[in-house]
Amino acid sequence: MIAAEPIRNKSFVKKLAYYYQSVGNMRNCIMILIGVYTGLRISDILRLKWEQVYDFQKKKVYSHIYLVEKKTGKSKIIALHKQLVRALTQFSAKSAHEGGFLIENPRTGKAISRIQAYRIIKTAAEKLELGRVSCHSLRKTFGYHAWKSGVSPAVIMDIYNHSSLAVTRRYLGVTQDEKNEVYLNLSIIE
Repeated sequence: MIAAEPIRNKSFVKKLAYYYQSVGNMRNCIMILIGVYTGLRISDILRLKWEQVYDFQKKKVYSHIYLVEKKTGKSKIIALHKQLVRALTQFSAKSAHEGGFLIENPRTGKAISRIQAYRIIKTAAEKLELGRVSCHSLRKTFGYHAWKSGVSPAVIMDIYNHSSLAVTRRYLGVTQDEKNEVYLNLSIIE
């Protein structure tokens, strides 16, 4: 089995994120945006309920998500990026309802399955010719771009709840990327 890779090209991330919006499916767009802007596992994304992201009294998207990770059992607070808030605000106008899942199957009223989430991401990646992209690629994309923008790997490790920095470095493919940058950017003879 080949390990999931982050989407390194930002224009590819944007194409993937907004593919479903362009075809009129904001739910799928939201799922991808949450993945790349929060670094959550798909299991945690699919468990999100509207009450966690939307204040029904004020009719407003919250600035933070509070949750307990399914895999680790650890509490987590995530600040929502302005693009994600904007997309959630647009999506909430038609879809927000108390007790409902954010990424909901409209026929059953339950969250979509992990397999369906994978199919959604795979379909968009194939149509856009982005190569192999999976649900876990979204989580890795968050960390990769955080690292490339200058965020310390130690902070990313803490966000991911990894047990060591070595795990995070391997997870992001940082070691090979760092080596590649040295090889390609070193100017010895000009």
